[in-house]
Amino acid sequence: MAVPERPITFALPIGSSWTHNDRLTLGVCVRIICIFLSFLTAGGALGQDRTVHLRFNQLGYLPGERKTAVAFSHRDQRHRRFELYDAKSGERVWGPSALGKNRGAFGRYAYHYHLDFSSLRRSGRYYLQVGSDRSLPFTIGEDLYAGTAEIILEYLRQQRCGYNPWLDHICHRGDGRTMYGPMPDSTYIDVSGGWHDAGDHLRYLMTSGNTVCRLLFSYLENKDKFLDRFDYFGHAGANRMADVLDEAKWGLDWMLKMHPQPDQLFHQVADDRDHQYFELPFSDSTDYGWGKGAYRVVYYANGRPQGLGRYQNTSTGIANLAGRYAAAMAMAANIWAHDLGDEGYAALCLTAAREVYAMGKRQPGCQEGTPCRAPYRYHECTWADDMEWGAAELFRVTQEPAYLADAKRFAVMAGTNSWFGSDTARHYEFYPFMNLGHYRLHPLVSPSFADTLARYYRTELEKVRQRAAGNPYGIGHPFIWCSNNLAAALVIQGLLYEKMTADSGYRELTADTRDWLLGRNPWGASQFVCIPESGGVTPQYPHSVLAMKTVRPIRGAMNDGPVYASIFNSLKGVRLQRSDPFAPFQSDLVVYHDDFWDYATNEPTLDGTAEALYWLAALSP
Repeated sequence: MAVPERPITFALPIGSSWTHNDRLTLGVCVRIICIFLSFLTAGGALGQDRTVHLRFNQLGYLPGERKTAVAFSHRDQRHRRFELYDAKSGERVWGPSALGKNRGAFGRYAYHYHLDFSSLRRSGRYYLQVGSDRSLPFTIGEDLYAGTAEIILEYLRQQRCGYNPWLDHICHRGDGRTMYGPMPDSTYIDVSGGWHDAGDHLRYLMTSGNTVCRLLFSYLENKDKFLDRFDYFGHAGANRMADVLDEAKWGLDWMLKMHPQPDQLFHQVADDRDHQYFELPFSDSTDYGWGKGAYRVVYYANGRPQGLGRYQNTSTGIANLAGRYAAAMAMAANIWAHDLGDEGYAALCLTAAREVYAMGKRQPGCQEGTPCRAPYRYHECTWADDMEWGAAELFRVTQEPAYLADAKRFAVMAGTNSWFGSDTARHYEFYPFMNLGHYRLHPLVSPSFADTLARYYRTELEKVRQRAAGNPYGIGHPFIWCSNNLAAALVIQGLLYEKMTADSGYRELTADTRDWLLGRNPWGASQFVCIPESGGVTPQYPHSVLAMKTVRPIRGAMNDGPVYASIFNSLKGVRLQRSDPFAPFQSDLVVYHDDFWDYATNEPTLDGTAEALYWLAALSP
């Protein structure tokens, strides 16, 4: 906005005869002048700001893939040019090339441009430059993703409950005392083990079961990509089992405890009373009614509304949990029998898979997370996808036709019922965030039915691509709570769809979404702690008691991710502890903060991090 040529004048009374109203008038006028001048100053500064911000995949690019970065500014830059330089020699290796057309506005910035340097295939370390504005260095090379899957497993090890190798300490020895089960309330049952869900110390079969599934699926698809450097307890030292399977077994053993009888299933340990304190897990002093730091509640999966405090869920069944449980146990039965030669453990897992799957068929519907003092919970409302997956895995192991028939029936029920294409959803409403059941069933059925399963994936991806068409970053997932989980799941679906069909039509959407997670976003921040391990901008202050209290990086953790500003402003207790280095890139649309006390955008989650494991391993050499 231009400054007016004529001065702004106000007619004010002069002399000593001012009335009270005159003084009020003067006060209002002065305030108007101050506000107006501030606006002019801000507008002038904005108008003169020619800075070009550069965003890219901070891990880098594979030599043969499409390579794009995003440049954005408050000013029109279409006539400017970009160049690439060798980071070591300073030699220009690309350009100058025009920035090209404006891709539209996002947040506070009106001008965005795509910088395409796909034909640069030479491995090396480079940086982008537009005028005097230069990016951080990044890599082009074949081994970019080497070791990233192992970093993900580091985070899962530090999330362990019971014995935690990261802390070398034991926590929550008193888990737990039952509620809503067929036995008297407060009956003791041993459900120690498993993983803490996020920055808090709750444990959910909902998310832990899915985490085990992701670990086992990632192994099955990438057996030669995983190393053996740790034992079952997370101690350094090989044990003739890939570390991904050690971690999966830690979860499987806990899941077996949550199914103590053929017709019994528990689903949650502790509740939001945990959030009263922010303590290391072995110092947890929460009182669940049996004394501070003593027993914690363990909720039985009865498929009906639950809640011991002000709030209750709206559960309708247990098939969501049962289907995933069966999928995890059936995959484990296959792996432990054929890859590890442990027939006893394989038989134990297969029996559990059969029993819990049968429970799911008897109780269709969803068991939600159980709240207590706060309104927040996991709202999962989809279950046919889980039963499809469980049935498909059981058929793979048993070859019993009834399971295949079930899987096909549940596949049609599940169809495309998901978040794909939506601009909002309740917290974990469509969970898991992509349906692996369609992929696992695909090779087991007739060509026509396989085409139907592929069409489900394609329909969902197309919905997101249409939303992404209007976004300068090429992403189309909604910025709801845990948006990064959705993005990581979309990357999986894009890769699997191409494997199923050889159709590369969604490769660009898949890559853009992956790159968003790795730094090609408005904040220029990778969403993984210590990925990349050096030379990038990664979360330094994740909402994690372990990170805060130990002042150690929780390597591999993927945070919740950007959310709509309206969501951030509506959540209870969320706040910023320090000045925001990303303030220039926040907007009324979407925000992300690297801050300990922003649990909305900067809290890592167990299952979200595991969601990224498959594609990080798949992209590894």
